Amino acid sequence: MNNKIKIIFSIILLLFTVQNNFSQDKLAQSGMKFLSVDGDARSAAMGGAVTSVEGNSASLFYNPASVARQSSIFDLSLTNTIWIADINYIHAALTYAPSNGLYGVFGLTFENVDYGAFNRTIIGADGGSLDVGIYKPSALAIGFSYARALSEKFSVGGDVRYVYQNFGDGHIVGGTYDDKKTAKIDLDVFAFDFGVLYKTGYKSLNIGMAIRNFSKEIAYFEENFQLPLTFSLGLSMNLLDILDVAANKHSFIFAVDAEHPRDNVELLRLGGEYTFFNTFSIRGGYITNSDIANFSYGAGLVVKEGDMKFGFDYSYSPAEYFKDIHKIAVKMSF
Repeated sequence: MNNKIKIIFSIILLLFTVQNNFSQDKLAQSGMKFLSVDGDARSAAMGGAVTSVEGNSASLFYNPASVARQSSIFDLSLTNTIWIADINYIHAALTYAPSNGLYGVFGLTFENVDYGAFNRTIIGADGGSLDVGIYKPSALAIGFSYARALSEKFSVGGDVRYVYQNFGDGHIVGGTYDDKKTAKIDLDVFAFDFGVLYKTGYKSLNIGMAIRNFSKEIAYFEENFQLPLTFSLGLSMNLLDILDVAANKHSFIFAVDAEHPRDNVELLRLGGEYTFFNTFSIRGGYITNSDIANFSYGAGLVVKEGDMKFGFDYSYSPAEYFKDIHKIAVKMSF
């Protein structure tokens, strides 16, 4: 088993090296950017620094290996995001761990984007703008995940998603309203995620790595583009372990992620979460080189009722030049 772990680690490190040294400069040249939006209020409040943090079903949006040690049979997470420019996101995730995880953890994810309604215009016969109605673009992604703990320290996980984006019917360049030459402007593709999580054995120190949104190149008509491929490497630890404080009373998780997006400069994500009696949590995060929001804040509450557990999370990110970003999540496990 140790040899298998070494081989997998070597492959992942090689992929990181290749990406950093030989990737093309494609700043702001990726498409379907909705795949880069945080899919969980807890994670967003921590600045997205959760590559190495074990979590619930919503962790599938960050590192599928993070759910490999799920203790409950089912875990469900629903998140609503009030994004900039009145765009709304819905993220849902469900994980299932049969026989106490003996056969691994299976997961389903769903993402949906409501961009709102827009006026559709074309160039009229007189060269002016001609209103031809309303269109409502949309996007969604549906995924299947699998994660498994290969040993007491090492876990792996993967995800395959069907991604679809639809901009409605559009007039072909060169056509006029009179001849009504239109074409449906939509596109779909399969995307893949892969992640690993390693428990170092020193206190609660974890190391995590993830590759997200790997796919082939696609194109609307002529111009090729790629999905927002992202490589992440993270460290996390409950710092109160150093003081030998019982984790069921207090915990303070501090996490750091180094992130290399294909279409942007490198990012550093920092996040913290203080939890009191496994019930109430307060969180904060910071992202370097972020164009929208650098700081994030949030809180969470967990209520147990027999074998069931209910949770509520909220995150807030003040956005410069835009409306502030809010996320609300409800969770349930049993």
